[in-house]
Amino acid sequence: MELLAPAGNLIKMKYAIEYGADSVYLGLPDFSLRARINDFTPAKLKEAIKYAHQRKKKVYVTVNIYAHNYHLTNAVKTLKLLNRLKPDGVIISDPGILTLAKKYLSKIDLHLSTQANCTNWQAAKFWYQQGIKRIILARELSLKEIAEIHKKVPQLELECFVHGAMCISYSGRCLLSAYFNKRSANLGDCSHPCRWAYKLYLEEVTRPGQFIPVEEDKHGTYILSSKDLCMIKYLDQLVKAGVKHFKIEGRTKSISYLANVVKIYREAIDVYKKSKPNQFRIRKINDLFKELHKISNREFTTGFYFGTEKLKMQKYDAPYVRPDLVFCGEVLERKNVTKSAWQYKVKVHNVIKIGDQIEFISPQKENFKMPIPTIYDLDKKEYVTEVHGGQDKAILLQLNKEMPVMTILRKKLEIRNK
Repeated sequence: MELLAPAGNLIKMKYAIEYGADSVYLGLPDFSLRARINDFTPAKLKEAIKYAHQRKKKVYVTVNIYAHNYHLTNAVKTLKLLNRLKPDGVIISDPGILTLAKKYLSKIDLHLSTQANCTNWQAAKFWYQQGIKRIILARELSLKEIAEIHKKVPQLELECFVHGAMCISYSGRCLLSAYFNKRSANLGDCSHPCRWAYKLYLEEVTRPGQFIPVEEDKHGTYILSSKDLCMIKYLDQLVKAGVKHFKIEGRTKSISYLANVVKIYREAIDVYKKSKPNQFRIRKINDLFKELHKISNREFTTGFYFGTEKLKMQKYDAPYVRPDLVFCGEVLERKNVTKSAWQYKVKVHNVIKIGDQIEFISPQKENFKMPIPTIYDLDKKEYVTEVHGGQDKAILLQLNKEMPVMTILRKKLEIRNK
């Protein structure tokens, strides 16, 4: 059971690995479906692959745009670069790019992107015959359909999404962004119009040109915005259907989101591996499911996997369900100052005050809570009672608890009286 995590940049990649991912997927801006919020360069990609391989983790690089003629020359250059850097796999959707990949890549596995919309076993068999080792299945498949694909093409590796955002269009092949903003989702430049608030209008046939608004509430309606996929309760059923590679969506998400979701799914997979179906497993997985609700989400759905929620996947009233917890900091450095005290350099992401009850979420350790006794502002060079985020500010905290670098800090959201 392989856990794949998104890596929108080099820092996020490191967080994904430290919090328990077996592998990461990432891409260079020109050929990835995450073009705008992506600062990977050839040098950073080389560093990312080295970092992962030193820790016995894998890196899959996305080259999964639908290429036009003008992309092909640079595609060859990119593939030659990847052949030198040696990631563990390259994710492709376009048959033309696949043809070039087979020519220019040596001893690097080829994976078929979910963008290619593989939805039946004949298509899966075809792609396998073209040199594809693994298929990232279309999100529109049911468990029953996946099981049949596995039965008909058993030598093919199957990967699927288990958590994160769902597209309103067929496996991400959306035209709305290009239509509204001239930013093509199929070239990695989606502006996410499915998450916008819309107002609907009716035109009465005897009164042409007079439009009557139709609204869910005063904020409009989010008729195109899907709920988030969550399959943490059903990983064993995916394994039974033939899936062994579980993918988390979210290359544009924060490091807090990434760290928490990866850690929770890591623990879930370990529970499935180590325990048989019993009350302990059920109780533990339910607890982890509750933990996922502490992270920003659009409510959860099982998508098409059970074929019963096709009319229940939309979230009409708001783009997000925001929990009452806020990401307020990350540990950048630590120093042992006494036998029982450690000093931590913390990057501030949201307001932190003396006395705040902070939850500390550490890589592969139990979460714990404790109050903040003192705050030293590194910019002002003095002790302060509170510090605010959004200024790339760092502080020093001295605590009697040991924790590693990359620990995430969060606390209850403060509700201000009007």
